[in-house]
Amino acid sequence: MTGERDLRKLLRHMTPQLQPGTFVFCTFPDENVPAGLAPIATFREAEGLSVILALDEAQRAGVPYQFESGLITLTIHSSLDAVGFLAAVSAVLAEAGIPCNAVAAFHHDHLFVPQEKAQRALDLLAAVAAAPAQLPAGQQPPSN
Repeated sequence: MTGERDLRKLLRHMTPQLQPGTFVFCTFPDENVPAGLAPIATFREAEGLSVILALDEAQRAGVPYQFESGLITLTIHSSLDAVGFLAAVSAVLAEAGIPCNAVAAFHHDHLFVPQEKAQRALDLLAAVAAAPAQLPAGQQPPSN
């Protein structure tokens, strides 16, 4: 199945969904994730293995973590080579002062935002989907 590339369609049909729970970022310099943890994402970096976990798992395992975040999934199947989608949604959040850490996976894009701002971020993204013409200046999709 091929993902969507058209920015207007991506914005109009992204259907953001706030996932239950709180998520955190951890790092393991030796790349050994403690037994029993079920990361939702990992990425190997020069400094070690970056891991995104549910907050309660990190607390139970006693591992250090940062950035307690809500997870918003943009449920449209976006193409891995779509241009401007994450730039447009992150610009909306940036204009509202909401930090965003994006993870582009095979089917969907996922946004990690501060837990206390997650509902506001969801509302802003839903408004963009309802009226993509309301994007910040410089973030308008090209006319087709």
